[in-house]
Amino acid sequence: MTNLQPGDKAPDFTSVNEKGESVALKDYKGKKLILFFYPKDNTPTCTVEACNLRDAYGDLKKKGYELLGVSPDSEKKHQNFIAKHELPFPLLADTDREVIEAYGIWGPKKFMGKTFDGLHRTTFVIDEKGKIEQVIQKVKAKQHADQILGEL
Repeated sequence: MTNLQPGDKAPDFTSVNEKGESVALKDYKGKKLILFFYPKDNTPTCTVEACNLRDAYGDLKKKGYELLGVSPDSEKKHQNFIAKHELPFPLLADTDREVIEAYGIWGPKKFMGKTFDGLHRTTFVIDEKGKIEQVIQKVKAKQHADQILGEL
């Protein structure tokens, strides 16, 4: 769905995390970042994906990566999701979908024979200079960390 490719400059963004704190791409300058977009907190596939990344968090950190999740859910929903599943990374509350749309992952989806607009589960691996290293569009929730680590 996204037109962004490895080698492209990652779109700048500023949003708020689950604590209401401002978070921007520039905050990660000089760091490697895994920016993963998912549709909704506490849904089965999104929970499996977040918990898979939680379980591999130490391995991702050892490789020098920061992790940041993004969905259109509210700060309060993110707080509950983080607490319930003991997630060690922040989540952006992109309720106005500015970050989601900047990365080109909002659009038509099909589910159970119906077409609707929604977020396409996608992960971007961004280097220290703000360039996209990898785009993972076919996210496998149960093996997402392996997908990321296999690409690094």
